[in-house]
Amino acid sequence: MDQETAKKLLVEGGTFVFLGVPQETQFGIDMQCWNTEEDFRGIKMIPPGLHYVHYSAVSKETGDISPRSGFMHYFDKKEFVVKMWDKKLEDISKDEISEESIQRLKDNLLNIDKHLAPYPYEIWQKWKQLSSQITAELAQKLSPLNGLIRASVDLLPMSDKDRPRGNKSKQSIEPDPVSKEVQSDDSTPGQSGAKRVRRITEEEKEQAMLPDLKPAPGEAMRFTEIPKEKYPPGSTPGEITKHYLDQTYSLDLMIAQHDEPLHIIGELQFTYLCFLIGHSLEAFEHWKNLVILLCSCDKAILKYRNVYFNFIKTIETQIDEMPGDFLADIVMNKNVIYKKLRYFFRTVFVNKKKIDGQLLSLIVRFIENLTQKLKWDFTGLNDYEEDEKPVLVLFDDFVAIDEHCILSL
Repeated sequence: MDQETAKKLLVEGGTFVFLGVPQETQFGIDMQCWNTEEDFRGIKMIPPGLHYVHYSAVSKETGDISPRSGFMHYFDKKEFVVKMWDKKLEDISKDEISEESIQRLKDNLLNIDKHLAPYPYEIWQKWKQLSSQITAELAQKLSPLNGLIRASVDLLPMSDKDRPRGNKSKQSIEPDPVSKEVQSDDSTPGQSGAKRVRRITEEEKEQAMLPDLKPAPGEAMRFTEIPKEKYPPGSTPGEITKHYLDQTYSLDLMIAQHDEPLHIIGELQFTYLCFLIGHSLEAFEHWKNLVILLCSCDKAILKYRNVYFNFIKTIETQIDEMPGDFLADIVMNKNVIYKKLRYFFRTVFVNKKKIDGQLLSLIVRFIENLTQKLKWDFTGLNDYEEDEKPVLVLFDDFVAIDEHCILSL
């Protein structure tokens, strides 16, 4: 850190005081993590903006590390935040610190300053790239009600009143004890009361045997729900096919749940950081589903130009920071993210005459970087692998030729 920046952060930077933290506890902020020493009291010179504070208790006897917990907080200039460690819970205390106690610490800042670690400024630029679209309001909206992002959420059995009742999808997977088949409630047209019988899938059998659990109150992440139905109510078979090929309708519904379109990229960044730093597998699944949705749209690329411009910049930075074993899985096993990126690039090049030149240049550079750094193969985008080969579907005056492209006959 240069002297000018250091002087500025000494004056304007935030301070996070964490009292009573046991020695050897894993503590970190943003992408940096340490094991604390006995005289550790917190972090100083925190650049104003959003930050992710995280920690894990470490057993003195065995050295076992507990699942990571943490929270996101937007530090204003000169903000002074104080938290306490709860020895019984081996976690951050739920008790609020009184204003008098905070003021006493402020007045005694010169004495505790030597026990405060400076913010690791070398990670600041990368952190800003990874969190550029996460506002303080969005972070609060997506975080659990209790404010804590946990790698391991406490699960409780659902009470009878919480269990779904009269749910057709639940009823449809109840096996017949003799035939091991299920009866659907769908009646054949013209045959009153007729039942259609189908076999239970292995996945449905496994799902039926699992206990009904739900996160403890206040601990569940509050991600935006991805629409289960990919088409508007009352759609014709041809319209349903169109909405499966181009999922702009689903993206529209998700964006409508945010204050502005770019917040969908903020949610993509939030879920990625909860996975990368917070070790949340639930967050990783939601991140993956968001990437799949954004890559499965056609009209949205033109409709939400700024969203896709930031999507490319965001996912490029995220892939750079992704753990090596996940990248290896994407490359070696042709993971769904790799496949969806291929679909997305194919869609872009089919529509390149309509796409903004700056966005197209950014996408071309992204492909070149992926190819150079990770040796990912994006040649032959018009060629299909065995499981990707399209099925021609004729409807009205259109023919669907792949997952993204619909050409007029």
